[in-house]
Amino acid sequence: MDPAWSDLDRPPLRAAALRAALVRPGAWARLDVVASTGSTNADLLGDAAAPDGAVLVADHQDAGRGRLGRTWTAPPRSSLAVSVLLRPTAPLERWAVLPLVTGLAVVDALGDLGVAAGLKWPNDVLLTGPGRAGKVCGILAQAGPGRVVLGAGLNVSLRAEELPVPAATSLALAGATSTDRDTVLRRYLRALRRRVDAWAAGQSPLADYRAASLTLGEAVRADLPGGTTLEGVAVAVDEEGRLVVQDSGGARTSLAAGDVVHLRRS
Repeated sequence: MDPAWSDLDRPPLRAAALRAALVRPGAWARLDVVASTGSTNADLLGDAAAPDGAVLVADHQDAGRGRLGRTWTAPPRSSLAVSVLLRPTAPLERWAVLPLVTGLAVVDALGDLGVAAGLKWPNDVLLTGPGRAGKVCGILAQAGPGRVVLGAGLNVSLRAEELPVPAATSLALAGATSTDRDTVLRRYLRALRRRVDAWAAGQSPLADYRAASLTLGEAVRADLPGGTTLEGVAVAVDEEGRLVVQDSGGARTSLAAGDVVHLRRS
């Protein structure tokens, strides 16, 4: 228990109860909860002995990273910063869709909590229902030799004045049926286990991903590595999980990475 805990609306995660519920054969191999860390992704990547299925969760993450090196922080115990380490036996070229698998697991879990959500390519989960819409979760996948870490940062109890940007939201602001972080974490990790196991068994997540996509059919601008920009319509997500953008001249470009902005149609 964190001796500095004083906000009754934001209790620490209950590590022993979470392990009892989630750590077992066929589920997760290990679950650790820390009061604070810089980055759960970095910690797991640096743990050479971490088994397949290791989970690390932080009550507070003070140096989390999103894509393109962006920082991600939130008040202590207001969010879930959770990373899982996998040691897949599937061919390396199939690993590219694992961030999409992770996003689907978040959408699954939020649906169980009464919150409608969709996916903005490549790594954002957006709430879409009648409550407060906006970005509720960011995903970051990082690979090392023989392993990959899937990280998710989910806003749970953030209040309006605590949101990092106006376009963000939280489960509390959207009226989720539960904002107990233990409950949210259990639902997410169970959904992720199901999604990862289906992927490992050879099932493609792409039909489900396309159905949940908020990017397909939208006019977008993609800021690409190297400082170039592409504008067009997002017309497909291909079999490698790349976003296919068609420009005004009809040329199609497949994007493996990039910062994508949804544009308002004129």
